[in-house]
Amino acid sequence: MVGSAMGMGEINGGAEVLIGNFDTNVVFSEPLPSLAENNNGVDLNGQQHGDSNQKGKREIVLGRNVHTTCLSITEPDANDESTGDKEAYMASVLARYRKNLLERTKYHLGYPYNLDFDYGALGQLQHFSINNLGDPFIESNYGVHSRQFEVGVLDWFARLWEIEKNEYWGYITNCGTEGNLHGILVGREVLPDGILYASRESHYSVFKAARMYRMDCVKVDTLVSGEIDCVDLRVKLLANKDKPAILNVNIGTTVKGAVDDLDLVIQTLTECGFSKNRFYIHCDGALFGLMMPFVKRLMAPKVSFKKPIGSVSVSGHKFVGCPMPCGVQLTRLEHINALSSNVEYLASRDATIMGSRNGHAPIFLWYTLNRKGYKGFQKEVQKCLRNAHYLKDRLLDAGISAMLNELSSTVVFERPRDEEFIRRWQLACEGNIAHVVVMPNVSQEKLDDFLAELVEKRSTWYEDENVQPPCVAAELGSGSCACKLHRR
Repeated sequence: MVGSAMGMGEINGGAEVLIGNFDTNVVFSEPLPSLAENNNGVDLNGQQHGDSNQKGKREIVLGRNVHTTCLSITEPDANDESTGDKEAYMASVLARYRKNLLERTKYHLGYPYNLDFDYGALGQLQHFSINNLGDPFIESNYGVHSRQFEVGVLDWFARLWEIEKNEYWGYITNCGTEGNLHGILVGREVLPDGILYASRESHYSVFKAARMYRMDCVKVDTLVSGEIDCVDLRVKLLANKDKPAILNVNIGTTVKGAVDDLDLVIQTLTECGFSKNRFYIHCDGALFGLMMPFVKRLMAPKVSFKKPIGSVSVSGHKFVGCPMPCGVQLTRLEHINALSSNVEYLASRDATIMGSRNGHAPIFLWYTLNRKGYKGFQKEVQKCLRNAHYLKDRLLDAGISAMLNELSSTVVFERPRDEEFIRRWQLACEGNIAHVVVMPNVSQEKLDDFLAELVEKRSTWYEDENVQPPCVAAELGSGSCACKLHRR
């Protein structure tokens, strides 16, 4: 499902402590990590490093050690209550931190978080410790909860994914990873001896689940678009035909935003002789699971419980836009009894991963879903897709390798050579590629600013004719690569 590069017909069947007085107008200075290296021990600026002796492996650039800028906790002085020095100090720290947040938010492009929200009306609830511990459908003895909001949100998603109220069970998770952990756990409980299949471009939490649950896990190859290769899936299913299959289907991969063809996955399972009671499908819809229903295209694969799927999860802090990480996980009610148990301490049942759950998150989600509705989300999806195509076209026009999957707002392009530039724009990178995730808060003006700076920097990175942009044909396809070899 690649944009210009692939048509639909090609889809596979010692720490410094910040204390004392300081200027609240100063923005945090973030020391940069060392540069990434290529397979020959040469960093992105062309410098050779003698300590790089692992051929075939690229050194991963890690972020800074936060101990270098941590804020210590100190005991109050005896006269603090009368002088107010401690309160003034903490206020100045928070003021400086807020200024830093404002600055970093201006240059946020690489991660799928919708920063366009206003929850001022909910400030009145921040004085309460709201905890939805236990089952969302059964009250506990703890009365300061928001279950009525939580179930309202779950019902909204149940309608979206076409499952009746009396046929589903779900809850609002603390993040998207928890949704994957829960969905795969349900699959493991339903099919205890099942093998987990996931594409190589699945989110790392899927493989974390396999380790946590001691599950056999088979990685499936992907197409250049990033979606699962069902030819390879078929081979691996047939090699393990004696055991049930638990599949993770991506509704938008982490790096390329690729959408696995759910219908083709189901068809492949059937053709390999797996009956419906011998497979379980979990759909990881972290970002695009909420965007996909609003894509006005016939080729958009529909995620629906009318199909033989077992669970779906999405993140609440991504496309919806929520100030704290959260997510939604739905599964079939018939599957949940294997996980659920009565808890006398709560006077409720519990089949969740965490137990105690943020009771504020359901209220934030309820508030946004009510304000925007289906039509509001549809407008935002259309805006994101339109701006993503705009960025992809501008990159290609500038001679920069770029790719955009047909049903995605994730624009993938050649990795910038300068780690400072990557840090400034908070780009997510993998190997020779980076991406921008176009969210509702990303305007064309912001994209123009990014592109102008990239083009300017790039002219200095490659002013030496002996230094060329990387070939990304292997990652993006030759049609999306603008290197010297593939330039058209």
